[in-house]
Amino acid sequence: MTISGRISQSAFDGSRLRVILLLDLYEGAQQQFLDAYEHMRNQVASVPGHLSDQLCQSIENPSQWLITSEWESAPPFLAWVNSEEHVETVRPMHSCVRDTRSMRYSILRETTPAQPRTPEPKTPATQVAARVGDGAARHALTFTVKPGSESKVAEILAGYQSPQAQVDDTTRLRRTSLFMHGNRVVRAVEVEGDLLAALRHVARQPEVRAVEEAINPYLEQHRDLTDPESARVFFTRAALPAVHHVVSDREAPAELRRHALHYPAKEGRGMELARLLAHQDAAAAEDPANPVYASTVFQRDDIVVRLIDITGDLDADPVAAVGLKGLEGDPEVDRLLDGAAIGVEGSLYTDRNINRLLSHADMTPVTDRSSAGS
Repeated sequence: MTISGRISQSAFDGSRLRVILLLDLYEGAQQQFLDAYEHMRNQVASVPGHLSDQLCQSIENPSQWLITSEWESAPPFLAWVNSEEHVETVRPMHSCVRDTRSMRYSILRETTPAQPRTPEPKTPATQVAARVGDGAARHALTFTVKPGSESKVAEILAGYQSPQAQVDDTTRLRRTSLFMHGNRVVRAVEVEGDLLAALRHVARQPEVRAVEEAINPYLEQHRDLTDPESARVFFTRAALPAVHHVVSDREAPAELRRHALHYPAKEGRGMELARLLAHQDAAAAEDPANPVYASTVFQRDDIVVRLIDITGDLDADPVAAVGLKGLEGDPEVDRLLDGAAIGVEGSLYTDRNINRLLSHADMTPVTDRSSAGS
């Protein structure tokens, strides 16, 4: 797949993935941690796409540990790390670990002793090009609220005071966009700098904590934010990773509108659908006539959300708005999207059904806040 435009993130470039987990252990918890790691590595060894892992201990500070793992590509890792199996597998580690930090990197180049030296090394066919970013990391959280409480939750989430944007010298909150689809809430954030530091900063802000406590009675999944284990499990299950982001390399239009679309993926097809939308948006970035200027695809299991910055109204070009331009007659559309969820029979790719898909997918905006200078 050829990817154009300004790409800041993509899980679908075909490169192998290196995952780095930094851990700070409690004193005296080393043996308990080693036992938990043995259990974890035996479990993960059988996960499709997993290649290898290593456990390392700092030679300078024995409380600092490092776990690295290598995966065939990002999609199988994301499928596992966002699964209930992963939640249960890593649970024994929680009581051993004071702090963690996870980082994921595409492997672009590699040097091994087995590679012969040549004056002009040949470029491997699978070599991946470096992506161009905009200095921002993107992430989303999603959760459901009790049916009937949607309007009250929207009122609470729209009314809070924005937290301080500047986290530290290198990290700043750039934008927060919050949408609802029925009783599902999706909160997408853009962060300049360290995403984890920004998320922790936001979680500590009194105005944010007050809002989180206010919506607790309406959540379908119980949580107790005063209990670290309960909070950790909730936010692990709520994570909705950005799997692809693209911005057109043409000059930004004067007026862009932000929308979010929630796609009805068929059971077990969420990752494939996210990949299709990513491919479509990469092509849209090369088309100056396409109204979609920027897009971020978020995906977890069969939850697929596409955040777009678009010129004009969505219904001015419904096919482009839903990201299906050029796929007339392609069986992939009907294989991946659940027509029954939006009440249509036969092919989704008719003018009437595309409009029904757009109407169904279009999420209700709750709040969209940008920090000064963004």
